[in-house]
Amino acid sequence: MIPGLMQPVPLQIIDILRYAARAHGSREVVSRLIDEPIWRYDYAGLAARAAQAAHMLRALGVGSGDRVTSLGWNTHRHLELFYAAPGLGAVLHTANPRLFDEQVAYTINHAESSVLLFDRNLLALVERIAPTLETVKTFVMMSDAERHDAGSVSALCYETLLAAQPDAIDWPTLNENAGAFLCYTSGTTGDPKGVLYSHRAVVLHAMAGGLASAFGFTPFDVVMPCSSLYHATAWGLPFAAPLCGAKMVLPGDKMDGASLHELIEAEGVTFTGGVPTIWTMYLTWLDAQGRTPGALKRVVIGGSAVPRAMAETFKRRYDVDVLQIWGMTETCPIGVVATPTPALAAQGEEALREAIWTRQGRLQFGIELRTVDDDGEDAPRDGETPGALLVRGPWTLERYYRHPQSAVDDDGWFDTGDVATLDELGFMRITDRKKDVIKSGGEWISSIDLENAASACPGVKIAAVVGIVHPKWEERPLLVIEAHDGANVTREQVLAHLTPLVAKWWLPDDVVFAAVPLTATGKIDKKVLRASFGDHYTKAPAQAV
Repeated sequence: MIPGLMQPVPLQIIDILRYAARAHGSREVVSRLIDEPIWRYDYAGLAARAAQAAHMLRALGVGSGDRVTSLGWNTHRHLELFYAAPGLGAVLHTANPRLFDEQVAYTINHAESSVLLFDRNLLALVERIAPTLETVKTFVMMSDAERHDAGSVSALCYETLLAAQPDAIDWPTLNENAGAFLCYTSGTTGDPKGVLYSHRAVVLHAMAGGLASAFGFTPFDVVMPCSSLYHATAWGLPFAAPLCGAKMVLPGDKMDGASLHELIEAEGVTFTGGVPTIWTMYLTWLDAQGRTPGALKRVVIGGSAVPRAMAETFKRRYDVDVLQIWGMTETCPIGVVATPTPALAAQGEEALREAIWTRQGRLQFGIELRTVDDDGEDAPRDGETPGALLVRGPWTLERYYRHPQSAVDDDGWFDTGDVATLDELGFMRITDRKKDVIKSGGEWISSIDLENAASACPGVKIAAVVGIVHPKWEERPLLVIEAHDGANVTREQVLAHLTPLVAKWWLPDDVVFAAVPLTATGKIDKKVLRASFGDHYTKAPAQAV
């Protein structure tokens, strides 16, 4: 080997902010807060306050390699920690406040954090779990002094601590493979598992996220992450946006239609992203109020499959493009993004929309995709043959935090647990989770395809399909419908809607109407549905279709 003769400068997260402050220093960052006025500053101001936050953490005893936990929403203070903690060489554990108390405490204890910073409306949660926290020595409420409440945990005040610190710092030079963020899976099966992102992974992920083949940001974009900062670093948007000089708008904890629209309209938001349930609420609000989404041009949707009707409504009624995204906490999280290609565009507008709306996305640089059959052989890339989805790349997990064994095979492939198809253009379509695919009479039924079809039925808010034990067919699909408020949807209407869209033997044996439970990350919680309806076909005869 002949070594290269280039400078071995490490990739560091703080360099994204240093660049943004120099190249786009006056570009705005706008933040909604918990019962405080809207906060406004710019990338230069963010860099100054991140330096103060780093000094604050040092004063609290945080050093290189130490873990710090945040329990916060999408605010500028939380964003400051995204740069301050890793910039010092510490690791920021972004805890998920929507998990059960026991799971939140488990992740903090597993991370062995010494400092816990939290938003004011999470004080009750912090007080409940505080007696079980084994390593936390200091609590800090992310609030101004006027509204600060120390509570029973004697929390310090973030703004008071910051005010005592200088706004410049000599950031240390770090190994680019050092840990930076500790993100935990949602724990739907067993305890949450920690994924420790490195500086190198986050910077490469941010550079790829800004490409035209992914989010395609420019300095003229206004980006509002509605994916939570605590969930896989909000899909990398806190890094991709400043890297490209885009204005950032942070919506706090308010994700209802009226609150989102207020920011979209007032701040000129052009790009936003989040899970489907958020956009179901937003579209319902727009329709009820007779409003339009202003300057909004692109919505990236992930977490679960995008209902076709949602994508069509955004495009046909409001001229907003929907980009599906697929990824995992284990992939930092971008895996694929549904963006067009010349070859696809040449097939016509309808073919283009069909691909974008029905596939999770297209191969991105930095993530290799592979689907394999039950024998471990590559499945054909024909867009039809499903297989277990494997991934690898520079921002893909190698092993879980504090787990001794590797999570990948000998060639570095990570089994995602998804079943998917790949086509010759690099488009990937998730057909199911391995644990969610339904085997009926020896044949496979895709729960995701059934859900997408049912979601387009008028009056349906959320459609969920689970495989339920059946006395004759092993498993049969059960369709659980949560209707829109005031909608009168019947079993017969739903089945009539599905009949021309799917094979007859795919039709659910029954439809039940109930609130559809969601996980802490906004996905349908099929574990709860199976527990609630697992005996639906065995306790009484199934109705014939």
